[in-house]
Order: sequence, then C-alpha cells, then structure tokens
Amino acid sequence: MFSKHLVCLVCIMALMGVLITGCGNQEAENQEGLQIVTSISILADLAENIVGDRGTVVFLVPVGDNPEDYEPLPSDMQKVSNADVLFVNGWGLEEGIERSMAHITDNIVFVTEGITPIPLVGEDAPDPHAWFDASLVADFYIENILTALVALDPAGAEEYGRNAAAYVDKLKELDTWIKEQVKKIPEDNRIIVVSENALKYFGKAYGFQTEGIWELNSHEEGTPQQMSRVVDLVVERRIPAVFVESTVDQRYMAIISDETAVPIAGEIYTDALGLQGSAADTYIKMMQYNTNVIVQGLSQ
Repeated sequence: MFSKHLVCLVCIMALMGVLITGCGNQEAENQEGLQIVTSISILADLAENIVGDRGTVVFLVPVGDNPEDYEPLPSDMQKVSNADVLFVNGWGLEEGIERSMAHITDNIVFVTEGITPIPLVGEDAPDPHAWFDASLVADFYIENILTALVALDPAGAEEYGRNAAAYVDKLKELDTWIKEQVKKIPEDNRIIVVSENALKYFGKAYGFQTEGIWELNSHEEGTPQQMSRVVDLVVERRIPAVFVESTVDQRYMAIISDETAVPIAGEIYTDALGLQGSAADTYIKMMQYNTNVIVQGLSQ
C-alpha cells in the first residue's frame, strides 16, 4: 500500500514539474516587447533609454568583469538565442562573445558603426573605447541602436525616436558639462595615467594626453619596461595623480604610485558601469563620476 502511494506521489510531482516548466516556457514566449541583449552594461543602459517600455534589456558581461577576455556561459547562449538582437561594441572588445554568438544569432549589431576609430598605439587595430566621447555616443551609438530597434519594431518607431531625441539632448548637455569641468585643471596637468590606455577618446574630445601601462586588457603585460616608461613619464612631467580602473587589476598602478610617490586619486569606471545604486550606475552618471575624479585628482 505504501509503495502504491509513493508511486502516485512521484507521478503527481512529475506532472506538476511538466506543467510548471510548460507554463514557464509559455510565459517566456509570450513576454511582451523586444528582447534585447547587450555585451556590456554600458550598452544596456543606452538601449534602455531608447526602448523604454517596449522591451527588456539584459547584458552579458557582469559588472566588474573584463569584456576583452570574457567567455560566455551556457546561460548567455540561451539569452542570446531568445533575443531579438544582440548589441556589441565591436573593434575587438568582445571577441569571445562575438565568436560564441555568431552561430546562435544572425542579428548582431555593432554600435560603433560609422565612427572613425583611434588606433591603438603602435598598431593598426582600433581602440574600442569610443563611448568615452559623449558626442560619439550621441551621434553614432544612439543612432545605430535606434535604427536596429525601428527595423525590428516599426510600430514603435515614433516612440523610439522621441526617446532617442530626449536622450541625445542629455548627452549633449553632458558633453558641454565635461568641457566646462576640465577647464579647472591646469593645462600642464592634463595627463591621465591608468593601467589600460582606455581613455584616448576622452583625451581627444576633452583635451588630455592619455597614457597607460598597456594598450588593451587582452594585451595585459605590465612588463618591467612598460612600468619603467610610465614611472619616468610621471616623474618627468610632474603629474600630480594617477588613477586605477574598476575592471583592471590595481596592483600595477599601486607599484607606479609607490615608485613615484604620486598618489592614486581614485577609481575610474572604464569597461562597465558601477553596481546598481552606486554613483556610476548609468552611462551619464559614470561619465560625470569619472570626470569629477579626474578633475579633483589633476587640479592639485
């Protein structure tokens, strides 16, 4: 009698599992709006500002991780498989993601399309960090995201257009604000030194020389020759402060600081936003935060 009850219980539980799983799948299939995946959190924030309530956005590379050597998880594959579009930066930033997702989706959109890149030092390859120039985000990133969303959902074209226009206005205000803030820094001090030389676009747009121990995190070396070059630069130019990055091993810059007796003025967000609720959890807030850290550090 006990065994018969046990068999019945197992059958009932199995049936409930099937029903729950089926309902879950149906709910995912019936989820309203566009399903958008981006490679990094920065792009997710840009996409959310345009799609509004007509879709949901998730990103693959966890906040704090380095996108240049990130290898997607099986759960990432599932997200992209279920998505309408995958937005990536391109230019070598997410090679592992691009390689893994090429056979999963035929709708990968490169948001840097149309931008004339700044090359890596000593190479022909482009530096991928174009989002550090707010005007490029306004003119190209947003336009490329908008074009892709309208193609996927023509019925939402008017709403996407309004959202994009409103956000571009904010980006233009951000660009103007940064230009005003950097005027507080003496011209001789306008040199940004970090581990990964990721701020070239910021430097070009806002009047800084930018230097790094290495060019890309995927090329990370921190050789004695690289370290010595940066130490000499900091000493010779009397740079008042150096900076660390949110997604990079900070020990290298700690060595530079020790060798030169120049303080680390703060942490800069480079390849990712800050955690939710932080002072850098949106693109605009991240750029404002970074600017304030740089201005305070170099105005001494």
